[in-house]
Amino acid sequence: MNLRHRLSTCLLCAVGLGAASPALAGSARETPILPPLPPWSGKTRVLALPASHPWVTPSEASGFRTTPTYDETVAWLKRLDAASPELALVSLGKSPQGRDLWLAIASLERATTPEALAATGKPMLFAQAGIHSGEIDGKDAGLMLLRDLLVTGTKRALLERANFLFVPILSVDAHERASRFSRVNQRGPEVSGWRTTARNLNLNRDYAKLDALELRLLVAALDRYQPDLYFDLHVTDGADYQYDITYGTNSRTGHSPAIAGWMAEQLIPALDRDLEAAGHVPGPLIFLQDETDPTKGNVRVNTGVRLSHGYGDARHLASLLVENHSLKPYDQRVLGTYVLLESALRELGRSAPALRRATAEDRGRQARMVTLDWVPRQGTPATFEMKAVASRLERSRVTGRDYVVWTGQPLTVTVPWLDITQPGRQVAKPRAYWVPPTWPEVIERLRLHGVRFEVIPEPREVEVEMVRLTEAQLGDQAFEGRVTVTATPLPERRREWFPAGSARVPTDQPLGDLAVLLLEPASPDSFFQWGFFHELLQRTEYVEAYVMEPMAAAMLAQDPALAAAFEKRLTEDAAFAADPRARLQWFYERTPFYDERYLLYPVGRE
Repeated sequence: MNLRHRLSTCLLCAVGLGAASPALAGSARETPILPPLPPWSGKTRVLALPASHPWVTPSEASGFRTTPTYDETVAWLKRLDAASPELALVSLGKSPQGRDLWLAIASLERATTPEALAATGKPMLFAQAGIHSGEIDGKDAGLMLLRDLLVTGTKRALLERANFLFVPILSVDAHERASRFSRVNQRGPEVSGWRTTARNLNLNRDYAKLDALELRLLVAALDRYQPDLYFDLHVTDGADYQYDITYGTNSRTGHSPAIAGWMAEQLIPALDRDLEAAGHVPGPLIFLQDETDPTKGNVRVNTGVRLSHGYGDARHLASLLVENHSLKPYDQRVLGTYVLLESALRELGRSAPALRRATAEDRGRQARMVTLDWVPRQGTPATFEMKAVASRLERSRVTGRDYVVWTGQPLTVTVPWLDITQPGRQVAKPRAYWVPPTWPEVIERLRLHGVRFEVIPEPREVEVEMVRLTEAQLGDQAFEGRVTVTATPLPERRREWFPAGSARVPTDQPLGDLAVLLLEPASPDSFFQWGFFHELLQRTEYVEAYVMEPMAAAMLAQDPALAAAFEKRLTEDAAFAADPRARLQWFYERTPFYDERYLLYPVGRE
């Protein structure tokens, strides 16, 4: 047993089995006391092989107490690869700490390249585990499924109609920052990895900006392999409830309404049916407005492109966010994920033509307006019957306030949907965007996303709309390695000179909507709001009072309209009237000496 697994102690029995007395468990500061655990006897236990089987996975061999290290995982996969010609292991590249990000490709035709996979004519499911590597259920489920697809052969028939691409660990460096103190509210495994990367970045906030090397490698793979269906496998935080596996996607009011229709009408009903038949309790994503009272509503939101399924929505790639329930035992969560992946492969093989038609429809749609964000829906909300867990409030000796205590008793309650799916701000889609070469990191990120653009070899003058940024507000603290910024954009028409090396980004392309969301400064996940253009916010030329005073007096004497405007401003704006520097600045801004490019967003709209 390696050092990582020796770190686990009998204390962890309490974490795996439910609430335990601190006196029995050991040091109170080291032992989470979790809510009571309801019994479970799902049919999927038969999927697990005995420890004596030659193809048992490391997690199965431990009775699902543990999960293998990165090296153990890769060693097991390489042994599977050696035993099965239908499996290929492809490195997507190396992490910042030098670990390979492995992609496992299961194909009966032994296809290993994007071209060869496309030539099979079969749809592709691309699933990733460990984007938060403490939430590692998907890795162990995927290893089991790969084995049964390729070696034991019990699920081999699934590969006759679909190909399976699987990233067992996405955040590989964080996976190895492992301890039994990684996830305080999660039942197993005994030792697991960390939420953020070695640079403390949350990969599931990085899909738009692509600061993390791991996400750049992943997005490049999505663009290269062009899967039909994309799963992002997580484990929840938050409330207690009966569901052991929850999942969701953006709705039909998002960027891919046809794909959302297929997900709602074909995929999710199939997943629900198969999981229920196997003894699991599937449900929608649970984000309660108030964890102490589910009847106040569950939030259902169309997310932006910083998150996996919002990014998939903008790419017109069918994407599902999967959240296993952290308070369920590890074996239950892993076995449920196995059924989920199996069901998805089966449904994809069955209804791929309908999904491909929906995908083509969404990618071919050239809507005049693009939604930048969503707002709460008005009117009477829809409801659903939530499989909740009863709770009570108790007064805390620590905080002096009430806190929620989950009892473990099942409870069904009627819960309203709090939908944040009504299109909010929208922008007219231009014919193209123009990005000057002075912003090479922006052009490079577009390339990494797979957005098509043309780089002009000679300078060109172009009639464009540009925006002047007003009321800029920087975030008050760092967020995901950046300081975000918002501003109000004011449009203006210009004849702009773009030097050689500028990128013209047409919007009439499959990733046209994504280009809009990245380049429009009003978009919450635009490069501007993520802080790629902070240089614009600083003024570098100023005026001295001894120069501006006589100039301002001469301007007032020469221009009656200017004088009237100045007097009006003094009358209406007391703060302005009381600020001598602001008064002189007002005149300076009306001279040709003022920097006319100050706060001008450099990306043009053709």
